[in-house]
Amino acid sequence: MILVTGATGFLGSEVALQLLQQGNRIRCTRRSTSLIPGILLPYQVQWVEADLMDLFALEDALKGITQVYHCAAWVSLKQADKKPMINTNVTGTANLVNLCMEHNIRLVHVSSVAAIGIAKPGDLITENHHLDQATETDGYAISKLESEMEVWRGIAEGLDAVIVNPSIIIGANAGKAGSGALFETVRNGLKFYTGGSCGFVDVEDVAKCMIALMNTDISGERYIISAENRNYKQLTGEIADGFGIKHPATLAKPWMMGIAWRAARVIGSLTGKAPALDKVSAQAASVTRDYDNSKIKKAIGFDFKPISDTIIEVCERLK
Repeated sequence: MILVTGATGFLGSEVALQLLQQGNRIRCTRRSTSLIPGILLPYQVQWVEADLMDLFALEDALKGITQVYHCAAWVSLKQADKKPMINTNVTGTANLVNLCMEHNIRLVHVSSVAAIGIAKPGDLITENHHLDQATETDGYAISKLESEMEVWRGIAEGLDAVIVNPSIIIGANAGKAGSGALFETVRNGLKFYTGGSCGFVDVEDVAKCMIALMNTDISGERYIISAENRNYKQLTGEIADGFGIKHPATLAKPWMMGIAWRAARVIGSLTGKAPALDKVSAQAASVTRDYDNSKIKKAIGFDFKPISDTIIEVCERLK
């Protein structure tokens, strides 16, 4: 029996779907308030209510389990959520790591490229780069780094585990949330693009890599899961083409992004809603973050789906 945490989310539901399509019996954790994703409704899934912070409920969920895909994580840009998000993500992962060690369960842990540092100008970022926690201010990045450290602690104590660090995950099932918000923003007539770049990957490919790694003897390794690097001008242009609209034509310089996130914070304080743009995101949009995916390709012989194909699929779905 296989357990998937976070199966009500974008990536977790895709992992669960692929496991089911391969004929596996799976159990998925969910919170009482979480909705079951539509893509999983046609399948026989054993759903259990288990918060990762609840050690007893989590232990019950792990009965009879031999493999765990840990996809669950709290994601928030709100400054007020920073400390509780870090505590929840790290403590939940620590609980899972401890129980997996106790019951001899193999773990595939979903980290993020947010937990990986930045390379020297002109170099690709590899698994050997590490985030400088002393200077990092992004709560989500810190939570993923510290969660990953819990897995490394477990590995040092005998845990059979492998870590994946996906770049920005896109796919038609994201809808208008998460990475889908970028597509919707372009669709609504985005005028500006930023000077940065990042890695992008189809959600189906992330799930495929995770399942392939689970079924190897590899342990104690981390893998960047990223198909292609795209600068934001190229990316937003391709998205605009997918919707048949004009490309964003004006470069938003760093000082302009500084004004934008401050304005968003003021608007958020007046409306009571989360800012549409925060300081960390605004600064990151002008940074070049290009990733090396050669390690995962070599490990499992994987060929990634072209990002241009995924962009077309997402645009068609949103239409």
